[in-house]
Amino acid sequence: MFESVLVANRGEIARRVLRTARRLGIRTIAVHSDVDAGLPFVREADEAVLLGGAAIGESYRNAERVLEAARRTGAKAVHPGYGFLSENTDFARAVQEAGIAWVGPGAAAISAMGDKVAARAAMAAAGVPVAPGSADAVSTVDEAVVEAERVGYPVMIKASAGGGGMGMATASDVDGLRAEFEKVTAFAERTFGDGRVFVERFFPSVRHVEVQVLGLNDGRVIALGERDCSVQRRNQKVAEETPSPAVDATLRAAMCAAAVRAAEAVDYRNAGTVEFLLDPATKEFFFLEMNTRLQVEHPITEAIFGVDLVEEQLRVAAGLEPGFDVDGLTSTGHAIELRINAEDSKRFFPGPGAITEWIEPEGEGVRVDSGYGPDTVVTPNYDSLMAKLVLIGADRADALEKARKAVAGFTIVGPKSNLAFHAELLENPEFISGDYDTGIIGRMRAKPKK
Repeated sequence: MFESVLVANRGEIARRVLRTARRLGIRTIAVHSDVDAGLPFVREADEAVLLGGAAIGESYRNAERVLEAARRTGAKAVHPGYGFLSENTDFARAVQEAGIAWVGPGAAAISAMGDKVAARAAMAAAGVPVAPGSADAVSTVDEAVVEAERVGYPVMIKASAGGGGMGMATASDVDGLRAEFEKVTAFAERTFGDGRVFVERFFPSVRHVEVQVLGLNDGRVIALGERDCSVQRRNQKVAEETPSPAVDATLRAAMCAAAVRAAEAVDYRNAGTVEFLLDPATKEFFFLEMNTRLQVEHPITEAIFGVDLVEEQLRVAAGLEPGFDVDGLTSTGHAIELRINAEDSKRFFPGPGAITEWIEPEGEGVRVDSGYGPDTVVTPNYDSLMAKLVLIGADRADALEKARKAVAGFTIVGPKSNLAFHAELLENPEFISGDYDTGIIGRMRAKPKK
């Protein structure tokens, strides 16, 4: 195993990686911006390096500064977490060229899945179901109109380099398509440095279900079940659960097999997630994208499989055998993750601020992965995620009851929080039934008809 690892991230995920690294006896190195100097992950690392100012271009997304920190501290490995540089092909390659281990898939796999148009083509060739859409990027709005008419409305205009719910818009007719096309292309160029977009069929009633995969050093790819990520606002996940209430044993086997084929098609090593759209009525599913990194919601998979995914990432990167019995892998129980964000519970607008009181819930089946604590500050510079509240039950009903108690027992004073939203969600009949889709929050927030 590595003697040391630098965690090229911040907040809860940096703290999460550091925790496993310490357990394995690995020397830990944190990097941070000036405004994050007082956060727990910086204090808990064996060594911390200041990257620069609050702006991500001066700190967490500055590849040269992160790589220099790794060289200066003698880091033997770099774990990128999620976001920032985690799916940056050039950074992954630069780390490896510097003689430092990259805790993630190879640059070629990142590149192959980072281009959504190319990924769709590769998945179709590998026999993975893909949604109806354009075979290549569309360069003009007129080309988009032709493709939309072929695919059939409603459609989505999606950035080829996009991800994480960013760089997309829906259109129900040609006028809507023309109105949204320029917005998406401009956003994609500004945000990702790549203005290419493609057209894909939009499914108004759909579930977002993803499969956790792990590519091993012997070439095998294994699937560790599915996660339902259908509770979303503005295409951003808010709550997840596993197993999915919409997936039975037959469908699970088909989705896991497709996810394994997807990873094998790009010779995948390390942890990754293959995301699908699932039509709950027909049980058809379609490839959405592959995240070539650790997911925010990985703890719920860990909870039911009893596997530390961060440890497995490190083991794969170090060329070691898995730390668990691959052939005897089984899951038990049900787990729910609630993202505790610094935002209001009605419109989900960010509400950063200084935390004056922070009391985490405790008890059997309760796990809190937090990036903050008492006397820390949630700044407006980064994602609003403060903590992940994970509940593990013997079954879904048990997990839901634990979630209700834990939300009621979580106290955050200072910044805004979405705890009230989660309390509302956990009492929502649609969510309780398990029969929900990605439109659930929209229905919860719809104004009553007069």
